[in-house]
Amino acid sequence: MDPELEAFVPFFPQTDLSDPVAARAYFAGLAAAVPAPDTPDMEVEDRVVPADPDVSVRIYRPRGARGAVIWLHGGGFVMGDVHTEHPWATRIAESSGAVVVSVGYRLAPEHPFPAALDDAYAVLNWTVEHADELGVDPARIAVGGHSAGGGLAAAMALRSRDEQGPPIRFQLLNQAGLDDRMETWSARNFTDTPWFHRGKMVASWRHYLGSRPATPYAAPSRAADLSGLPPAYVASAEFCPNRDEDIAYAVRLLQAGVSVELHQWPGTFHGSQAILSADVSQRQNAELGAVLRRALAD
Repeated sequence: MDPELEAFVPFFPQTDLSDPVAARAYFAGLAAAVPAPDTPDMEVEDRVVPADPDVSVRIYRPRGARGAVIWLHGGGFVMGDVHTEHPWATRIAESSGAVVVSVGYRLAPEHPFPAALDDAYAVLNWTVEHADELGVDPARIAVGGHSAGGGLAAAMALRSRDEQGPPIRFQLLNQAGLDDRMETWSARNFTDTPWFHRGKMVASWRHYLGSRPATPYAAPSRAADLSGLPPAYVASAEFCPNRDEDIAYAVRLLQAGVSVELHQWPGTFHGSQAILSADVSQRQNAELGAVLRRALAD
């Protein structure tokens, strides 16, 4: 493990998804302790996207933005909202120069699949329809997210392809949860890794799927055909249960003719980029913004 990260492991928080309400409260407290960058030149606005039901979003508008990203927070499909994602969405907007539409999707287990995906897809359609109001080019809209949010972003790309929906310029999949089968080496063997481990992974998928069978829109690794999807950036953490499914998905995208940038971050664990003092975390966070900036450029 990276020595700067390893020093924090004894103090790194643990969460138990067996009680989703308690986990959300704890997660919110952790997020409140993370500072957001000071961005006086950026407009930040809370909106409600009309849908069934309506979806809360927080919109970040850097000066001069021409592209946008529909951004999905992590939290195992169970935790998180636009408030907990604020420090990270602000960083993405600042470093990428893109409008960030951070989605407050419905959470499991109260709202199992496909509720979160339906919310995210409604926001994608709304963003394209309101591109002029947001000041962005509708041909420069990406999807992206961390962890469960990365899985949702991948599912949005699949659904938009299959339904001939809005064109998606790019997909950014950071430590994404993609495969409910949990059969990879990392999913089976990382049982005590910091923050996210197999037990938490099992609980996350159980809450998200409920009694429903998994489909490719729930678990994108199940998709038989990955052709025709947008170019992708896939990032994985070395000590993360999602690691092997992320790498496998990137390879399958490449084999399907999709352009992919794959970055496996050595010495890191799931969510370790929240340790902002570590050099590797600073590089991870900076790269997410730089990747989006390039993807949405001319």
